[in-house]
Amino acid sequence: MNNQITNVYIWDMDETLILLKSLLNGSYAEAFAGLKDAQKGVEIGKMWEKHILQISDDFFFYEQIENCNKPFLEALSKYDDGQDLSDYDFNQDGFSPPHDDLNKRKLAYRHRLIANKYKQGLHNILDPEMMDLWDALYKMTDEYTDGWLSSARALLEQCLAGNEDPTICNTVAGGVVRSNATGSRHINVLVTSGSLIPSLVKCLLFRLDNLISHENVYSSWDVGKLQCLQWIKERFDNRNTRFCAIGDGWEECEAAQTMNWPFIKVDLRPNSSHRFPGLTLRTVGFYFSIVYGNPDSENDDD
Repeated sequence: MNNQITNVYIWDMDETLILLKSLLNGSYAEAFAGLKDAQKGVEIGKMWEKHILQISDDFFFYEQIENCNKPFLEALSKYDDGQDLSDYDFNQDGFSPPHDDLNKRKLAYRHRLIANKYKQGLHNILDPEMMDLWDALYKMTDEYTDGWLSSARALLEQCLAGNEDPTICNTVAGGVVRSNATGSRHINVLVTSGSLIPSLVKCLLFRLDNLISHENVYSSWDVGKLQCLQWIKERFDNRNTRFCAIGDGWEECEAAQTMNWPFIKVDLRPNSSHRFPGLTLRTVGFYFSIVYGNPDSENDDD
């Protein structure tokens, strides 16, 4: 379909799809003017920090590659020779910061294994006891934040469906969804200022991994948000592609403005509609239409 519209949603992570920093520093509770127990928020945030770091170190090589942050997992794919890694000893291969091609290949091997683990999901990594702890923490956090996590996740599903009923869609390769209702394609992309490996782990822990594929997770830690947006435009752009950025920070706002893309600023305050729960697919569509117009307007007489 030559006229098929592709909508690309570029999400920030912290204080947008998830809450962590605002729990740890008490700013989330402050917005409720005494109605939230700030200390409980801090304790929840510390538990998340512990989980994220432990899983990053234990299963995703973070201790080894913390100082080798890349903006996305495929960044070194040209160095990966496809070697079978089933019997590869990652603790004895002499990996050190990737200043030469050999160490870049060793880092590319780690990235490949990380991508595979991401695709398999946490249930293939954690034991039942850890799964129960994680499940309980997710539920506790969602209750404390009045459904922030679950409603953010629901909006991601709706965006992929292109419809407020996320069941009306077909998932296709690469985390892209084709909507049966509109004939359009919808893609969720994450651009986070955090380093790559903990950000991928956050996606897993906060139940976003089936809504954002590993190749659509970008870390702006070293390169900045504007560079990430430019890469995303190069990947997905054609004359019928529309982009929208959603986040809480000035950097993604400025980057979106530079790209002439709509930007939705997420606001923690409880009376805001630009938060979770609150932000809706209808509102996202309104921002798209301001910049791109209504793609259905030419068919209004049909």
